[in-house]
Amino acid sequence: MSGAAGGEAYDVTEAGARPRGGADGDPGAPAGAPGVDGLELKPALEAVLMVVDEPATEEHLARVLQRPRRAVALALRELAEDYTRQGRGFDLRLVAGGWRFYSRAAYADAVESFVLDGQQARLTQAALETLAVVAYRQPVSRSRVSAVRGVNCDGVMRTLLQRGLVEEAGTEPETGAILYRTTNYFLERMGLRGLDELPELAPFLPEAEAVEGDSPEGIPSFDVDDSGDSQTDH
Repeated sequence: MSGAAGGEAYDVTEAGARPRGGADGDPGAPAGAPGVDGLELKPALEAVLMVVDEPATEEHLARVLQRPRRAVALALRELAEDYTRQGRGFDLRLVAGGWRFYSRAAYADAVESFVLDGQQARLTQAALETLAVVAYRQPVSRSRVSAVRGVNCDGVMRTLLQRGLVEEAGTEPETGAILYRTTNYFLERMGLRGLDELPELAPFLPEAEAVEGDSPEGIPSFDVDDSGDSQTDH
């Protein structure tokens, strides 16, 4: 079946829409590995997505597979719908700006039984609380996080940095304190497309003005790990 969009001719097959004539028919298509443009699009996408270690953007996939982005976007959405309709044990999700395979939530117990077996390195309650404050107040300094929680968070923040869940985001103009924000890896692990999909929990955290008096980087720093927090001096 053939079609046209924006003056460009396409052949539509089970692999998804692709320019008529392949790479030669689409001189503007980015170059990739030799012969890649001759592969069926959907199986090629599946093969690539099986080996990615972070969500792959449509632009990146289009470039390496030598296809227009809109053809890749269409094929990805068709694959995701196919997996859902077939009730597969995995699904294809758009998360943190890119696409990646995930095990389906309905089979979480099976995955946990096989992979975790009680040995998962979980974040402590202290780390989860600290991460939540950063997520809802970002960009935010360590002392502001400590003031919100009422305990020193230096050690926990270092753990979150090491795990790639938070990152530095400049400095606070008034104090010069380093500010922190969540990362794309945080969105990926949480299964979110963006911060606007965070649950409505912010109203339960104190407003910045409520902790302003306790926040100007005056909270002492302690060397602790993420197994707990050091109590803040008052």
